[in-house]
Amino acid sequence: MLFLTSAWTWAWPWWGTVVAINVVNLLIAIYVFYRSKTSKTDDYTPYKKKLRIAGIIFISVAMYRSIFISRYLTQLAWFNTILNSTLLIRTFALFAEMSFAYLIMSVLLRLNKDFSTNDSMKDTKLMVFLKTKSPIYFFWFIGIANVFAFGGSITKIRLLFAIEETFWGIGFLLITPFVLIQLRTLVKLEDTKLKEALKMYKTFLIIMAVFCVGYVSYSLLYHLPIEYWPAAIEQLQMANPIPEFRFGFSAIKDALLVVNQTHDYDAWGGLGFVIWHSGYFTLCGWMVLYFMNAPRKLLNK
Repeated sequence: MLFLTSAWTWAWPWWGTVVAINVVNLLIAIYVFYRSKTSKTDDYTPYKKKLRIAGIIFISVAMYRSIFISRYLTQLAWFNTILNSTLLIRTFALFAEMSFAYLIMSVLLRLNKDFSTNDSMKDTKLMVFLKTKSPIYFFWFIGIANVFAFGGSITKIRLLFAIEETFWGIGFLLITPFVLIQLRTLVKLEDTKLKEALKMYKTFLIIMAVFCVGYVSYSLLYHLPIEYWPAAIEQLQMANPIPEFRFGFSAIKDALLVVNQTHDYDAWGGLGFVIWHSGYFTLCGWMVLYFMNAPRKLLNK
């Protein structure tokens, strides 16, 4: 099915700007990746290599998705081509989102090896969970979220997308306390030499603290209770759900092959979609570029 509607006047300049930013991000990511091959080998080498591979995956997918904009539920597409396929892009998104989660998990776990919190808190059961388990649970929650995202993309059941977004919110909620505790401890650190050695972690924690607090607040106060769950419940209560539920092989084929091309502002979701798309494919990319530098304890020369 293909439908064309009126475009908003700044659609193409907006699209071009986001794409251009992602092209630059990819060039920087490639430079960071290849520069690491000539760097000296040390104990952090395997850690750095894995983070840079994950970063390249995320940035590459982000560039692709910034070109071929899509919406899973309604299978909207910026271009009338299978390259803009909902199922294809959802598959690419799986690798990107798991790479994003892996980057965050890996840095948090590495931080635990390089720096411990103050003695009064480090031995409590809660702190042990936050240090050793919450980053891992975060990673697996993002993985579970992707399962529901695939289900929603194929069946068009909004409930599955609501569950997906809930797992994202819970995942970031889990790591937020530890991020804030570690940041507070680093800021108050009196050992100037250690503070200097841990400055990459401090920058990482500042980025993560802003992102986690912002995302969790947005998710729990607006995204889930106002956008996703009411719409999911409303669809389930419809005698004839909109969009129609789809199942079986035909649903998979439909998600892969059908693209509904449009540049209509309202069809895409208006300002809310523009803000989300612009932020996801710029801010998250910049975060990943920093994470690719492998935050670590700087060794004494």
